[in-house]
Amino acid sequence: MPNLNLLPTLKVLLETRNVSRAAELLHLSQPSISKQLAQLRREFGDALLVREGQRWLLTPRAELLAGQLATPLASLERLYDPPAFDPAACTRVFRLASSDYVAQHILPEICAALAAQAPRAAIAYQLWDKEQLPRLWELELDLVSTITEEVPEQICGRAQGEDRLAVLMGAHHPLAGQRLSLDDYLAWPHLQVSGGGDKDSPVLAVLGPLGRERRWFAHVPFFQAAVEILLRTDCLLTTPAHIAWQLARDHALTFTDLPFATAPQQYHLLWHRRHHQDPAHRWLRELAWPLLSGHLQDGVRESSRILSA
Repeated sequence: MPNLNLLPTLKVLLETRNVSRAAELLHLSQPSISKQLAQLRREFGDALLVREGQRWLLTPRAELLAGQLATPLASLERLYDPPAFDPAACTRVFRLASSDYVAQHILPEICAALAAQAPRAAIAYQLWDKEQLPRLWELELDLVSTITEEVPEQICGRAQGEDRLAVLMGAHHPLAGQRLSLDDYLAWPHLQVSGGGDKDSPVLAVLGPLGRERRWFAHVPFFQAAVEILLRTDCLLTTPAHIAWQLARDHALTFTDLPFATAPQQYHLLWHRRHHQDPAHRWLRELAWPLLSGHLQDGVRESSRILSA
């Protein structure tokens, strides 16, 4: 049976978003409010308030409850009913972020699945900057697909898989079809795709201690721009092998292994903890994850077959 005596505490907590302030307004001790918050979390099966640094954030369920608490007392017992989610009736704008590669090669599949199951919903997509990860709590984003070695506290995630780095170049390049030496790799100009996750730290970790570095020709935000430059110059692009395989399949490009070993690239689908128990969000990530992970795994398998030949 729901404990309706806790609802005044819930109302004040949602209004103040502060355990200490709620204790003052209710003339109770802070440990007492913390104990009641723990009980509310158990009853609702939701975190309700999530600490982020010096502030508290409301989960989507808590935001819904804050609106429902304004209804007459007779309807308050319905607060304890788990929220229902019907994709066909959903009109939410889901916000995703990743690289332009994902936008071109995987986002259309996600959009097709969304249109089939939730035709009234929409997607807003933006390019991801890896420097934003510690600030994910303050960004209006539902999901981020990116390369990262560590998942920060308060961030939930699901591993998509891992990939190694490869060297992509035009099919006309003098090094095409060859195994590279370190001197080969460093003798030619390089491109950097700045958008998306961190694709350069593993290379820097190897070259730095050797006192060696690449000669940069251009830094571009998009993979398509890099492709066009590779087709017209003798530049090299260091990129995850599944991406190299996809781009070489679609264009007059070829790829080969790096001349040194690097740490593998770890791919994750990430979201802030306050979204974790939201039914709509859970539905979205269950829709997106197999498409993202499947594309990665297919590319890893095909690129490995070519690089091992």
